[in-house]
This record gives sequence, structure tokens and C-alpha cells, in this order.
Amino acid sequence: MKVITFEDIISLSISPPDCYRWVCDMLQAKEGVILPAKISLKPREGVFCNVMPCILNNGYGGVKIVTRYPQREPSLDSKLFLFDVQTGKPLALMDANWITAMRTGAVAAHSILLLAKTGFSHLSMLGLGNTARAALLVLAEMMPQKEMQINLMKYKGQEDLFVQRFASYPNLHFSYVDNERELIHGAEVVISAATYLPHDLCDDAYFDEGVLVVPIHTLGFTNCDLFFDKIYADDYGHVSHFKNFDRFKQFSEVSAVIHGKAKGRENDQERIMVYNIGLAMHDVYFASQIYERIEKENLQQIDMREPHEKFWL
Repeated sequence: MKVITFEDIISLSISPPDCYRWVCDMLQAKEGVILPAKISLKPREGVFCNVMPCILNNGYGGVKIVTRYPQREPSLDSKLFLFDVQTGKPLALMDANWITAMRTGAVAAHSILLLAKTGFSHLSMLGLGNTARAALLVLAEMMPQKEMQINLMKYKGQEDLFVQRFASYPNLHFSYVDNERELIHGAEVVISAATYLPHDLCDDAYFDEGVLVVPIHTLGFTNCDLFFDKIYADDYGHVSHFKNFDRFKQFSEVSAVIHGKAKGRENDQERIMVYNIGLAMHDVYFASQIYERIEKENLQQIDMREPHEKFWL
């Protein structure tokens, strides 16, 4: 079993358009995967451990474990186990931090390109960590000529670091806001990558007609459940337990829109929210593509020395 480190993955220089394409591949193939809802364990406030299994239709299966500990730097950490579905052979144990950030960012970018209003150009963002960077990186690479005005929520100077990261993109123009109302009002797309929000962000009145809200970690927008025109998610089973699910005006999976089984945005006045919960099918597919690119490299191996006889006790 190979050990694939964070540095090994970074060395592959996988492009944001590749990430976008991999997300599209799996949304197209979603009906053929085995995808139980993730198990979320929360030992105390602000801490979680999510266990995310999946079997794909390309011969790979895997389990990702992602944890959040607020005092850790960084607070989020992910590891993934990849195996051969046909034989059960373990293939790789890999760091999944790059996978988690980039697949999440690519999914958010996909939702924006699919469901944002026509000609959108004003975005607002909060939670300016790696996931937010990934989302904007993929979006910017998929729309390299588009001029965008991006409002950032001030937080511990992270807004300055965020702007520095995108200094090489002359079509991205940034400004800062001090509070949630300034952030939401006037935005055509709202991207929240905050990993902890104890309350909803702001009152209904500040969400303009036509706005698309993408709450990456599903926090801070439960009031929108009740008055937005349409709610989408990447998987029914991951959101059907939400407290307001039965009160959504209209719900569909993103993959149903892609396959023409459900309607997407129908006009530029609709308020739309997308709950991209984060699916193991994307993690495992990214892992399988990484494994195939790196399989022949001379990487560290682990031999678990498992038993080879039927009776061993």
C-alpha cells in the first residue's frame, strides 16, 4: 500500500481546470456510485470528525476522515484510504487536505457557473481560508477574462493575505466590508467558507433578488431555507434531515439539473441556495486520479502483514 503525502500531491501541479473537470465527471456519473450519507461525530462544540465512505463505478473505493479542532493549525485535517473494489486490495493511504480543499472549491465554482444569474459580477466571500481560495481559484481559471468585484469580510487580517494570493489576476477587484449586512446586500453571489457560525448571518431583507448563496459548510443561512425560491444540494440523503427540509419551496439535486431531470435557474429574480455538503465520491475520484498519476513513482510503502490463512486464531 502506497503512502501519498501532501507534498507528493502538490508536486503533481494539478490544474484548477482539471479539478473542475473531475467534479463534472462525478456529477455526471453520480447515479452509478454507492454513496451513503457521511457519519458526523461531534464530541464537543466546534469539534467534529466526519467519516465518508464511497464506492465508485471506475473500480475504486475509499473512505475519507476529516476532523476539525479549532485550536489546531490548520483547524481542518483530512486523510483518505483508497482500495481496489474488485479485489479489496488496499492501494494507498494519502493525505487528503489538498483533495478536500480543491474538490470543495471546484464544486462551489461549478454551482456558481450553473446557477448564478446572467452576467453576474459581484461576489461576496467570508471564511477566507484554503477552501475559499480554492473556490475563487477554480472560478477565476474557468472565467479568465471576466471582471469581478469581490467583497471580503474582514477577519484577523486574512482579507489582506487573500488579496495577495490573487494579485496575479488583474480581472479580480477586491474591497473589504466590516459586517454581514454590508457583505450580503448587493451581492449577486455569496460564498461562505466559514467553518463555524453559531447563528444565521443576517436578516432576510438583505438578500437581493437573483442572489445565489453557496454556504460551503452549510452554516449561517437557515433563514434562507424558508423564503428562497429554490434550494439545491449535491445529494438528497445528506440534507433530508435538515430541520427546514420539508419547508423548502422547491428542492432538487444538482446532478438532476445537469441531466435535465430538474430545472435550474429560470430567471434572474430567483433567490437560490446550493447546499454542497461535500461528497465522498469527489474525494475518492480525486484520489483515484492522483493515484493513477503517481502510481509508478517510488513512494513509501506500508506492509500491514495481514494474515493469509483462513484460520489464524
